[in-house]
Amino acid sequence: MIYKNFKGLELSALGFGTMRLPVCDGDNSKIDEDKTYQMVEYAISKGVNYFDTAWGYHMSQSETVMGRVLSKFPRDKFYLATKFPGYDINNMGKVKEIFEKQLEKCQVDYFDFYLVHNVCETNIDYYLDSKYQTVEYLLEQKKNGRIKHLGFSTHADFDNFKRFLDKYGKYMEFCQIQLNYLDYEFQNAKAKIEYLSKIDIPVWVMEPVRGGRLANLTDKELEALKSIRDDESAPALAFRFVQSIKEVCVTLSGMSNFEQVKENIKTFECEKPFSEKEFSDILSLGKTMTETVPCTACRYCTQYCPMGLDIPKLLSLYNEQVFSGGGFIVSMNLNALPENKRPSACIRCSACVSVCPQNIRVPDILKDFVNRRK
Repeated sequence: MIYKNFKGLELSALGFGTMRLPVCDGDNSKIDEDKTYQMVEYAISKGVNYFDTAWGYHMSQSETVMGRVLSKFPRDKFYLATKFPGYDINNMGKVKEIFEKQLEKCQVDYFDFYLVHNVCETNIDYYLDSKYQTVEYLLEQKKNGRIKHLGFSTHADFDNFKRFLDKYGKYMEFCQIQLNYLDYEFQNAKAKIEYLSKIDIPVWVMEPVRGGRLANLTDKELEALKSIRDDESAPALAFRFVQSIKEVCVTLSGMSNFEQVKENIKTFECEKPFSEKEFSDILSLGKTMTETVPCTACRYCTQYCPMGLDIPKLLSLYNEQVFSGGGFIVSMNLNALPENKRPSACIRCSACVSVCPQNIRVPDILKDFVNRRK
């Protein structure tokens, strides 16, 4: 197992994510505890020592099950991470109540790592509003020794990511971002990594295989990937991409079965980062997989839109919608916009089309966006 030094701790480079544990009868709220124990036992025996859970995973059952499973191992054999569920704004103002319950569910007296969960467009203002005392309370628990290391996870765009860091960055010890060879550019993970490096905050990675998408390539995509490097599986090469980024400390994988645990641990027995050319080539592959509308964000269109729509942002979300079928990233961003700034607000005047250097038929795309969301 590869280990990364973090403030004197030796953390396994592969972190065990618990958002996609094996379940019974297809019911996401019914985790198969026996299979989970077998996976955890094997992982620990092979040197995995970082386990990541959260309040909402598996319909709020992940923390409870992981608490029971991990209680069977000495406390010094693992580092446990969980998160404050601010993705649901109804939880704002309940940080003390939730934190105490999490300790109980996980059967621990302290958390090694604790995260402000999913800083994003829909909750950033709540997180920054000191009346809720979210970060302030967590800092108090860190002072009391019940949180050893405090960080945050984010799916926000760069501007909101930076807003959070501008207020709380001096207290954050690590940042968890969505990173893979699609999202390095598609979700602008590159800019976040560069900024975090500048302020000396190490990177934790979520979605290195994009929810399994990079493990299930089309024949054409797999052929292109194998032309870059052909000695490992598609999932392993997705991990090798992440290993190529020096700022990364822990890479989380939400493993669903014993075979995935074995395969991922084998991949993390050694580092095999991409060469500069391989890195460039796999980014090119990612771009071909995700680029539906070739918007360059020149923003000429926004100067002429009578509705004041952020057209480049909407086109970026459209690309995500087409690629992934939607999901929470699109919903999160659209829900954060007022009704009169969403795709449905387009009045099809075509002023944007007349100035677009790429000749993008924006009104048609926004209409299709609305239809795809129905």
